[in-house]
Amino acid sequence: MTSVLDVVLLLALPASGKSEVRRYLASLTPAQSREDFHLGPTVQLDDYPYVHMMRRVSQELRKRGHDGVFFSSDDLPMQQPLDWGTLVEMLNEDFDDLVHRNRPAPASAATWLLDRFDAARRKVGATPALGALPAALRAELVAALEKESADVLRDKNAGIPDSLEGRTIVIEAARGGPDGAAPPLPAPLGYRYSLATFSDAILSRASILYVWVTPEESRRKNIARTDPNDPGSILHHGVPMAVMLGDYGCDDMEWLIQHSDRPDTVRIETRGRTFHLPVARFDNRVDRTSFVRAEPADWKPADVAALHAGLGEALTRLAGTAAVRG
Repeated sequence: MTSVLDVVLLLALPASGKSEVRRYLASLTPAQSREDFHLGPTVQLDDYPYVHMMRRVSQELRKRGHDGVFFSSDDLPMQQPLDWGTLVEMLNEDFDDLVHRNRPAPASAATWLLDRFDAARRKVGATPALGALPAALRAELVAALEKESADVLRDKNAGIPDSLEGRTIVIEAARGGPDGAAPPLPAPLGYRYSLATFSDAILSRASILYVWVTPEESRRKNIARTDPNDPGSILHHGVPMAVMLGDYGCDDMEWLIQHSDRPDTVRIETRGRTFHLPVARFDNRVDRTSFVRAEPADWKPADVAALHAGLGEALTRLAGTAAVRG
């Protein structure tokens, strides 16, 4: 019987093809996923919706003459680098809700989201600033963000199946460091920090599929995919160039692979434990994924075949390493 991967961390620089990979996987039959890719029906988590809502919080605060808390400008990186950990703590909570089939039903989705941001910040040592806002300002912020927060909550709850038996949980994220930086990247930058922030419950079950592109290709594809009229879209959002250079000018995945004491793994030491996460790279340096942004009816068979073969090879290697881990 084909082994099925349990939890897959889908990691890469922005616009590398992660979301396109997820969309392609969602188009497959259960038999194709299991036999060709060692995946059960996927359940998907992603920190981008939280990045987008952090930006929306900041926009609404700045509009009212207040510090943006998360972002000083739509075009600049995060004010507080520890918020890379804040995003991971949001994913940890989503994973816990997924496992326990907990579907939150707060009276106010915006209040729920702002409180979650503060709680996640507290866990990583950043200031939980949203609860300290003046009451009138916070009330305005809640009102301005209620609809979008309700959409986030709806999508989160809709993604929680009644059973995870036979399924693969896919968790998407992008991390990096400044253009020209040399690894190891200092915390809280890069994958070494963020992976160590994931919960033991995730790390004990996770493997890494890394979509490999150069930073230059990441920047090119980021420009190509950007739809300014759809900033919250998983497939079509754009990352400002200052962020691409400041936060994603390089990453540390190759360094982590090279410095692991076990082949085809990433070694993570955290909270007194050591985890060896199986890792495989899907080589997308020559673009094999952008076509997936079009409607499936327009996908060319040759493009589909190339993507299918490359993903299948990477995931089969990943499943083999994961099986050895046990």
